[in-house]
Amino acid sequence: MNKKTIWIVIVLSLILSIIVAVSAPLSQGVTSRKQAQIAAVDDTWRASLPRDPMAATEAYMARISPEAKTRSDAYFEGKYWLQLIDLFVSIAAAVIVLRSKVLARVRDRLSKKWRFQWMIDSVTAMVCTFVMSVITLPLTVYEGFYREHLYGLSNMQALDWFKENMLMVCISTVSIGISIGMIYIALRLTRRHWWLWGAGISISLLGVFMFLAPNYIDPLFNTYQPITDVRIKDPVLAMMRANGVPVNNVYQFDASKQTDRASANVSGIFGSAAVRMNDNLLQRSSVSEIKAVLGHELGHYVMNHVYKIWMEIGIVLVLGFAFVKRLLEWSLDKWGFSLGLRSYADIAALPLLSIWFSVFMFISTPISNTLIRTQETEADIFGINASAEPLGFAEEMLKLTAYRKSDPGDVEEWLFFDHPSPRKRIYSAMRWRAEQLKP
Repeated sequence: MNKKTIWIVIVLSLILSIIVAVSAPLSQGVTSRKQAQIAAVDDTWRASLPRDPMAATEAYMARISPEAKTRSDAYFEGKYWLQLIDLFVSIAAAVIVLRSKVLARVRDRLSKKWRFQWMIDSVTAMVCTFVMSVITLPLTVYEGFYREHLYGLSNMQALDWFKENMLMVCISTVSIGISIGMIYIALRLTRRHWWLWGAGISISLLGVFMFLAPNYIDPLFNTYQPITDVRIKDPVLAMMRANGVPVNNVYQFDASKQTDRASANVSGIFGSAAVRMNDNLLQRSSVSEIKAVLGHELGHYVMNHVYKIWMEIGIVLVLGFAFVKRLLEWSLDKWGFSLGLRSYADIAALPLLSIWFSVFMFISTPISNTLIRTQETEADIFGINASAEPLGFAEEMLKLTAYRKSDPGDVEEWLFFDHPSPRKRIYSAMRWRAEQLKP
C-alpha cells in the first residue's frame, strides 16, 4: 500500500461522513418526541399503588407504550452489534495506517529535525490518532449523529455536531499523543517491565484528566452555572449537608442544545468535584424526582466511587497492558520486518498496540460494565435513603426507558448494561417504599 492510498482513504472517509450526516432524518427526532412514551399519571394513581413491590413495579412498567418499548429496545440492542462493528472498524483503520507506513515516514522525518525522542513519539502518536479518527469518522457520524436523530434523541444540527466532535478529536489527539510519548519512554527504558510502567503512567494520566475535566474540558462544550431556583436548591443543599457533603452549591448546564436526555453527575477529584444536573432534568422533573436523582449522585460522592472506579480501572489497565505486551511481541515477530518496524519500542508500531488494546477492551467489556453497574446499584440505594423519594426515583427511572432497554434478561444485563436495568431500579424503589414508609 503506497502513501497515496492513505490519502484516498481519508478523502473517501470525509465524503462518506458528509453523506451520512446530510442524510440524517432530522425531522424524525421532532416527530418521535411528540409520540407518547409514558402514560401520564396523577397523585391519585400514585396513592393507589399497591404496597407489594412487584405489583407496584408492574404498574410502572405498564405505563410504557408498546411502541415506545419496541423503539427503545431496538435502539439499545443495536448498540450490542455496534460494539463489535466498532472493534472491526478500528482494527481496519489501524491496519490501513500500518500498511501505508505513514508513521514510519513521519518518524523518520522528525528524527532528522529533532533530538528528543519523546517529542518524536508524541507527534507521531498524534498523527496516528488523528488519521485513525478521520478513517473511522463515517461510523462515528452514524453512531453519534445519524442514529441519535433516527431515534429522536439529538437536538443538534450537523454543523454544530461536527464542531463539537472535531473539538473532542483535537483534545483526544493532543492528550493521547502526550500520554503515548510518556509510555514509550518507559517502553524504551524499562524494556521487560514496560507494561507495568505503561499501566502506571496511564493510571496517573487518567487521574489528571479526571481532575481537569470539570473546570477546563467540560466548559468547552456546555455552560455551567450555579442553580438559583431556591425551590430546588434549598432541599438539595439540605440533603447534601445532612450527608456530610462539603459542597456549597449545585450546578446546572445547558445539555438541551445537544440532547433531550435528562441527567446529573458528580465529576472531578481532589477538590475539583462538583454536583451537576442538566437543564432537561430541571425543566421536566418535579422536585421529588430531582431530589431522588441528586441523592443518587451524592451516593457516588459520599462512597468515594470516583476514586474506587479509578482504582478498578487501574487494575483493568494493568491486565490490559500485560495482554498487549504478549501479543505485541508475537505480532512484531510475525509481521514486524515486512511492515518496516524496528522493534516493539518503535513508535511506528503504535497501530499494533492499538489493535490489541482494542481487542482487550472489547473482551473485558462485561467486567467493566459490572464494576460500574455495582457502583450504580450502591448509589441507587444511598439515594433513596437520602432523599426518601421512592416515587420520584421510580418516575425518573421510567423516563430512562426512552433510550435504555427496560427489562433485559440477566445474562444480557451482565454483558451489555453499565447501569442496572430500569425494571430492577424501579423494583428497588418500590421495595424501599413498602418496607420503610408507613401504610
